Amino acid sequence: MNKQQLAAKIWESANQMRSKIEANEYKDYILGFIFYKYLSDQLVQFVTKEGMTAEEIKALNEDDPETVKFVQSNLGYFIAYDNLFSTWVDPNSDFDESNVRDALSAFSRLIHKDHKKLFDGIFTTLETGLSKLGESAGKRTKAISDLLHLIKSIPMNSNQGYDVLGYIYEYLIEKFAANAGKKAGEFYTPHEVSVLMSHIVAHELQHKDTIEIYDPTSGSGSLLINIGQAVAQYAKSKDNITYYAQELKANTYNLTRMNLIMRGIKANNIKTRNADTLEDDWPYFDESDPKETYEALYVDAVVSNPPYSQSWDSTHKESDPRYSRFGLAPKTKADFAFLLHDLYHLKPDGIMTIVLPHGVLFRGSADLDGEGVIRKQLIENNHIDTIIGLPANIFFGTGIPTVILVLKQKRQNTDVLIVDASKHFLKEGKNNKLQASDIKRITDAVINRESNPKFSQVVSKQTLRDNSYNLNIPRYVDSSAAAESWDLHATMLGGIPNNEIANLQEYWQALPQLHASLFTSKSAAYSELAIDKESVNATITQHPQVVEFITSYNQAFNCFDDYLNTTLILGWAAVNRNQIEAELSEELFNRLAPIVLIDKYQAYQHQNNQWQIIYADLEMMQTEGFAATKLVDANMVIKKKDGKDIEVQDGWKGHILPFDLVQQTYLSNDLNALVKQETRLAEIAAEFEEILESLPEEEKEADTIKESKDGFANAEVTKAAKAFLKEQKETKAKFAAVSYEAKIIQVSALIEEDKTLKKAIKKASTALHLKTKTSIEALTDAQVNNILHLKWITPLCSELASMPSAVITQLTSQVQALANKYAVTYSQVTSEIKITEQSLAEMMSELTGNEFDKQGLAELTSLLKGE
Repeated sequence: MNKQQLAAKIWESANQMRSKIEANEYKDYILGFIFYKYLSDQLVQFVTKEGMTAEEIKALNEDDPETVKFVQSNLGYFIAYDNLFSTWVDPNSDFDESNVRDALSAFSRLIHKDHKKLFDGIFTTLETGLSKLGESAGKRTKAISDLLHLIKSIPMNSNQGYDVLGYIYEYLIEKFAANAGKKAGEFYTPHEVSVLMSHIVAHELQHKDTIEIYDPTSGSGSLLINIGQAVAQYAKSKDNITYYAQELKANTYNLTRMNLIMRGIKANNIKTRNADTLEDDWPYFDESDPKETYEALYVDAVVSNPPYSQSWDSTHKESDPRYSRFGLAPKTKADFAFLLHDLYHLKPDGIMTIVLPHGVLFRGSADLDGEGVIRKQLIENNHIDTIIGLPANIFFGTGIPTVILVLKQKRQNTDVLIVDASKHFLKEGKNNKLQASDIKRITDAVINRESNPKFSQVVSKQTLRDNSYNLNIPRYVDSSAAAESWDLHATMLGGIPNNEIANLQEYWQALPQLHASLFTSKSAAYSELAIDKESVNATITQHPQVVEFITSYNQAFNCFDDYLNTTLILGWAAVNRNQIEAELSEELFNRLAPIVLIDKYQAYQHQNNQWQIIYADLEMMQTEGFAATKLVDANMVIKKKDGKDIEVQDGWKGHILPFDLVQQTYLSNDLNALVKQETRLAEIAAEFEEILESLPEEEKEADTIKESKDGFANAEVTKAAKAFLKEQKETKAKFAAVSYEAKIIQVSALIEEDKTLKKAIKKASTALHLKTKTSIEALTDAQVNNILHLKWITPLCSELASMPSAVITQLTSQVQALANKYAVTYSQVTSEIKITEQSLAEMMSELTGNEFDKQGLAELTSLLKGE
């Protein structure tokens, strides 16, 4: 299975295994064991590469000081054979909880002195938490053993490398965060927010050869790692990036270290601290390390997502160089304290991004208190570059609106770009999520400093002064949808207001002649349809300018599938997965540049959705070779047996190539024959239903009908049908087609056909399944490329091809809505009501009744007549 499937499988099992243990706690155990497996496997790979045999590896222990020293000097630690992860999960191993405790204790003791800071205490959370995995030693041993066997399938070899491991690690962190409630904020920044910040920072740093980045509230370390991945787009080596991370909570601090180490980052490039950022600034003096000095730390980028609006101790901080220029944040809200801390640590050409609650934009007065004064100073000193308003409910555990602030130490611009992205998200469960197109839209606006209606605005410093340095986003960007309004004149007298037609101005600018074909002037301010309402759709879709619009769009994407085929399929081996996505999006945008009315970011989303599939396949192909496309894997599923979940094989599935595409393309005759049989089976079910419905209620009481009255009792039907057929033969007279007997005979025949057909379908389905397996394994390279084209490229081209029609459909709907809105005037409605009332009054005059009825009718008649 690929890394996505493996990650999902591990999460599903882990979530069941944790039982009543809090997600926030259980994550520390499983992630700790994954990290131990990584270190263990790294050691085995290293000594194997150095020439050790399997037997020599089995002899690894502390009694060989020369080997211990050699391994320590290269890896920074040593693990004896008995303590290796692979030894624990060996079927011949007599594993016990004590093995883990002894191993973790030995690991701490055998860290190389030069790597103490990197590894010391890294397993403390795991070690102290083992007791929570069971009430007895036996239960704990089983719980730990289950965990070890769950994660043993994660590959950590150099072929699949850190990406699989890193992906699964991040996947599990995100899943645990989603289940950890408010505690999620202590260790996790949603991946999409992290990616957005990373793109902005990476673009700023693209021309630097060496980069230093710092996260003072690092959590799991995801923000830092995403920076490294983002700069890879600009062909930067991760060996040229130094990571500084500081985190207050010890268990979360350990996550940071594990995450950074498992990404294959060199030990010398990882600088971490477990400390309070606001109380204990970096640098610091450590008596155990005389190399440490008070020399200030200045970096190229700071990224952070600190705790929101927490209290802090500002006592004696007035002279702290981090705050002395701007003032102190309120004691009850440390948001600006974190921001100023980040800004202080920037180099002159550095950039920072920080996530904070929306309130930092407007809390406090510029003349009276801390936050307002700090905000004023930051604006006047030209530090605030961009403000990005994020959607609510985007963070796990809190629904408060948040913003990303982008600041620089020195910059050319004096204005501030304000982006309102609060309406751009995808609803996913209880949370909102930024899509790839949302991230791209925001990033492009930031990089290009674009003003876009209802989305972004470049605001001058003078305008900010005029607004008393209040940065509340709605003051500068109105992203709210226009309220529905009704024109009184049109409501009373008819016609369509020209100003409402003008709301569709983007269409009329692109298709000016269409406007004249749809509307004719009624007066200076009102128009009416120039055609019947029923003709709106035909008039729009058949209009020459609309036809030309669709033709131009199709021409823009002429040979796009050939471009993708050449780049991704024929050139699969040379594709740089970290850089090609940017090239693909540039190609897409270039083709869309001359095309009006099409949202290029929606097109980008279509491409990105497909790219996720392509990326996963390319990753396997480039890792395992082209032969991976012709592999077939056992399809493993979980089934219940004796009350336990067990994994069993249920057929096969393509390692990369989907069975259904192979069947549709190269086994269509077999597939069509099977589909024909399945169609007939569905028809039989419909016939059963039809016959049952045709029976009168008394016949449904017969033994041939189930007690539930929702189907036939097969055995009884067969028995009755035999009797009816015998009677028919003896009397030599056929039952009438509508008779109960004839229907039961018909049902009996259908039951036999149904039974025979089901056996045939099962046999044909199994045969097709096995034939598909052997077909995939025997495909030529050209046939593989054809299937890859159908899987990767055809769906994307279909999505893109449908976009112009979607635009025209939307226009048609809006024009029809306008026509319907004022189609009936108020006077017409009142006239129809009056006519209806009079007709009703006349009908009532013909009614008869007793004296009291007549009095009531007379009163109602006078009301209807308006008397």
